[in-house]
Amino acid sequence: MGDPRSQSADTADVARLFDPARLTQARRINKMSKAELHRKVGVSAAAIGQYERGEVRPRAETVAALADALRVPPGFFTLGRPRAQVDIAEASFRRLRSTSVAQQQQATAYVEQAWELACYLEESVEFPEVDLPEWASVDSADVPDPVTAAQAVRRHWSLGSEPIRHLVYQIEQHGILTVFFSMKQDDSLDEKSRIDAFSTTALPRPMIVLTPDKANDVMRHRFSAAHELGHIVLHHGRHGTDSQLERQADMFAAEFLTPRDVIANELPRRVNFNRYEQISQRWGVSVASLLYRSRELDLLSESTVRRGYITLNSLPRRPMPIGDFPGERPELLKSAIDLLDGSGISLAKIAADLQMTPRHVRRLAGIDDPQPKLTLVPNRLNDPNSALPHEFM
Repeated sequence: MGDPRSQSADTADVARLFDPARLTQARRINKMSKAELHRKVGVSAAAIGQYERGEVRPRAETVAALADALRVPPGFFTLGRPRAQVDIAEASFRRLRSTSVAQQQQATAYVEQAWELACYLEESVEFPEVDLPEWASVDSADVPDPVTAAQAVRRHWSLGSEPIRHLVYQIEQHGILTVFFSMKQDDSLDEKSRIDAFSTTALPRPMIVLTPDKANDVMRHRFSAAHELGHIVLHHGRHGTDSQLERQADMFAAEFLTPRDVIANELPRRVNFNRYEQISQRWGVSVASLLYRSRELDLLSESTVRRGYITLNSLPRRPMPIGDFPGERPELLKSAIDLLDGSGISLAKIAADLQMTPRHVRRLAGIDDPQPKLTLVPNRLNDPNSALPHEFM
């Protein structure tokens, strides 16, 4: 466990080099209010506010209590490491009305830490350059309409007019950082109030945040990724609850995934679910989105599409987990960590340098927690008079 005196000295050093913004970030990523934190730590809520504003530095024993409550190493709170700040207004949340400020703050704090991990990895691993049309840069004011933009990005990435295989892989290969952020662990949240997906261009590298909570629906997952790509190229830093921006991102995603000049020749002129299912599998989009696309392209009337939705909702759906579809999970951070591990830099070393726990680094990089290794008790299986433990029978 180490010498308690040296641990005390470490927390004393942290107290002297305390970074107020790190406390705010750690509290937000745990979705913990100041009142909740003060109860866990044993100081007043006012004191927590003073620590976060930099008016007062916590004592060494308080640093240790804060670290324990927020599940970070004490050194997490020290000054000197690169740190980004992403405001809620700089992220394209799709459900601002139904998600709480605490949820949005948790998500943006997560983005900040994912960016920090990426910066660390980029010191040793060469990431793909951001590769977007010139008009998609943050400084550009000359942005085309969503349909034209989607067609232009397809051309820029040499995707032609065929279905896009491995969509998330394509996005990452063109320099856009993509990560998972799950709110599934919060069972108190209604399904509709959970953050679905969002993106931001507030960082040097654009970032798309997807949720594995819908991991059995690869079609919805792909549309969400294309939708957020639309926000990145169309809206730059201009995000919010504006329904027009959401509609534009949907239009971009539909055109990007199913170019109208091609899909219009494949869609039936009457509702035919067998045909829709074939097209769905070919293009990697849901049957529901194909129905909507048929109406959007004036191939079916609104009333026909409405009846189609009613029938569709009554049909059984088979799970389509994203794990069954290569190229649809974020891999950039994970691959960089694997590359460093092969060079002798372990994940534990990365976590120590970032002053994070290994488990949190795995979460940021989308790496599954390692399964516990089991070994057989020697001689138990060879002894006929010895029963196996009850829980394994």
